[in-house]
Amino acid sequence: MQLRHLLTVGAILLALPACERKQTPTEKVKDKIDDALDRRPGEKVRDVAEDARDAAKDIGKDIKAAAKDAKEGTKEVVKDVKEGVKQDTK
Repeated sequence: MQLRHLLTVGAILLALPACERKQTPTEKVKDKIDDALDRRPGEKVRDVAEDARDAAKDIGKDIKAAAKDAKEGTKEVVKDVKEGVKQDTK
């Protein structure tokens, strides 16, 4: 009897995410207007989350740029070392 209950609960839990209602274009526009006018529920929390997301994107871009610079710098150092070894062997 308990196994049937567990299976039923499991099936319900799997089916619930499928019931999520998607926003219509009108609702999306309304949400954007409410966002611009700071009228959304929990606006301060949403703003903080949006700022954190934007900061994370900026950090990601900075890290990529720094990695690219480091890669180029490493190539230059390797090239200089190879040239120095060639000159020492002559």
